[in-house]
Amino acid sequence: MTIPFYKYQGTGNDFVIIDNRNGLFPKDNHSMIAKICDRRFGIGADGLLLLESHHKVDFIMVYYNADGKLGSMCGNGGRCIVHFAKYLNIIDENTVFEAVDGLHEASINNEIVSLKMNDVDTMEVTANSVFLNTGSPHHVEMVEDLKNYNVAEKGAFIRNNTYGKEGSNINFVEKVETNLFAVRTYERGVEAETLSCGTGVTAVAIALSETNRIDANNVELHTEGGKLFVHFNKINDTYYNVYLEGPAKQVFKGEWKW
Repeated sequence: MTIPFYKYQGTGNDFVIIDNRNGLFPKDNHSMIAKICDRRFGIGADGLLLLESHHKVDFIMVYYNADGKLGSMCGNGGRCIVHFAKYLNIIDENTVFEAVDGLHEASINNEIVSLKMNDVDTMEVTANSVFLNTGSPHHVEMVEDLKNYNVAEKGAFIRNNTYGKEGSNINFVEKVETNLFAVRTYERGVEAETLSCGTGVTAVAIALSETNRIDANNVELHTEGGKLFVHFNKINDTYYNVYLEGPAKQVFKGEWKW
């Protein structure tokens, strides 16, 4: 059996995406999903996305981490699958789809996708970090000399020792200029640094606002894989109308044999 697939990337965060509207993909074969994502023995990706049919909205997004296990919300994956849905002529410029954390609105203009994230009204702020959930759990910490920071070692330590078995994604942040910050992220499930993390930069933007490090409701974030933008509104303690915006690109397509 062969499975057609499409390779996508959103600011360097890369995914295998499969049209599973026929329901034939073996969703319980977690070892195969991990092999597909393996960069030496498979296609290679930070995660795998399935696009499936929905009876009310445009489609369902099912996301697996590179380890083959079902993951929490993936912001860059969400942007990439919107591009894929337009490629399949399922949508035009606007869409509503379902992910693991609920419904999401999105729009696409050429290869720029703006994805609405969930509201955030709860976070834990300490002297050194902020912890919050933007569809996935995120630890946000300001550092110096981010370019040379040991993200793999420090990220793995905090992920495992501070947050236990469930773990958390770990974001290290450095200010570049007013309302412009650099971000590097260690992702659980991938268990390594990725070039970009959509829910991560969303968490960073909200954390920066909460700790009064930005003076606007929008922020530009530079990841290792490119630029992303986050804008939001805030009333009292709730962040709403949270949007993640940036490029999504189809890289190539092929067939997986199993």
